[in-house]
Amino acid sequence: MIVIKNTKAMQFNPPKVWENVDVVIDGTDIIDVGPGVASKYKADKVIDGTDKLTYPGLICSHHHYYSGLSRGVMAEIGPTPDFVSILKNLWWRMDRSLDEEATYYSGIISSIDAIKAGTTSVIDHHASPNYINGSLSTIRKSMEKVGLRGMTCYEVTDRNGTSQMKEGVEENIRFAKEIDADKKDSSIPYIFEAHIGGHAPCTINDDGLGMMADAIKSTGKGLHLHVAEDKYDVSQSHLVYGQDIVKRLDNLGMLNDKTILVHGLFLNTEEIDILNERNGFLVHNSRSNMNNNVGYNSRLGDYKNLALGTDGIGPNMFEEIKVAYFKHKDDGGPLWPGDFLTFLSNGNELLKRNFGANFGQLEKGYKADIVVADYLSPSPLVGDNIGGHMVFGMTSGDVETVIVNGNVVMENRKFPFDVREIYAKAAVSAQGVWDKMDKI
Repeated sequence: MIVIKNTKAMQFNPPKVWENVDVVIDGTDIIDVGPGVASKYKADKVIDGTDKLTYPGLICSHHHYYSGLSRGVMAEIGPTPDFVSILKNLWWRMDRSLDEEATYYSGIISSIDAIKAGTTSVIDHHASPNYINGSLSTIRKSMEKVGLRGMTCYEVTDRNGTSQMKEGVEENIRFAKEIDADKKDSSIPYIFEAHIGGHAPCTINDDGLGMMADAIKSTGKGLHLHVAEDKYDVSQSHLVYGQDIVKRLDNLGMLNDKTILVHGLFLNTEEIDILNERNGFLVHNSRSNMNNNVGYNSRLGDYKNLALGTDGIGPNMFEEIKVAYFKHKDDGGPLWPGDFLTFLSNGNELLKRNFGANFGQLEKGYKADIVVADYLSPSPLVGDNIGGHMVFGMTSGDVETVIVNGNVVMENRKFPFDVREIYAKAAVSAQGVWDKMDKI
């Protein structure tokens, strides 16, 4: 049993701040919250929350762990005048350069970075065309080494031929079965789940989407797919298939309440309505959209379910919410920090739908995914202005201690393993990836 004693507590949805409370954790769950409640329990570990701020862990609702070793990449990238050339000359060469070792180190570095930033759950979207079979288990291994809660899937695509497209579908199914088998073993912590993943409709032919649709139905897992990130995706769908993207997916029965569609910059009103009717999610990735110069999604408020992700630009959700808000205001948008706080918190609903448990509140019966931070505010912090503090004040540098599923995974900014050794090995692996890129 763990007790966080005498802390200022904060949660995002519904927004609430309350003073001088104890948070009691037993096993994987919060069992009590309130002033002085710790006196009723015999704790195995007490965390002093005096002058600290305690809140639910943050969620990155779309990430690419295969980008983990891309920081400062030094390879002959070639010209990148548009989105398709960025994919072909950078990312599709990088993902083809990943082997098992590089996949593991890209994953563990990304997981460490997540925990340091107070991100307790990451929903990953993986690609490594020369290491498909078993790759999702390697991503899982890297996350669980750090103690992070996560989900992943394989990025099905026809860009490398029919054989690899089928292999990608098979990896999604294999991993989904692995997860479901492990759920029956009470000795294995249930902190990992699966989706059925695909790259984008413009790189998945009808046979591929059909196989993915069958996989969704047979496994009960949701779809995780980029859509309309660039106008090319929309044009290609109309030219080749004579349909809007979301209609194409819906006609195959691929959309449900576990669906994650990503970006959606150029979806039309009917497509948004279909996604809303299916109760699926759109994930917005502001920094990535800016980096790729694909445009801005000015219709964020039209979605029933909208969450925030990073699309491979790290797992720091403090940075993401700030840039998402500022870009929105720069575009003349009407939303305010509190709206973006809701978008960030909506990742907890994604977790609930997939893990079948409650997340995102400091309340009895919720999963103990918790951050203890040293945030010294120069102004009052109350429920109504949490969004303003997140956007204009709080940073990942405030994060001190992180608990995931009732386990302390980082305490006083220290991990229970040698981080420097891991980073040193990752640097060697990264250089190997960059060298391979120059040969592709």
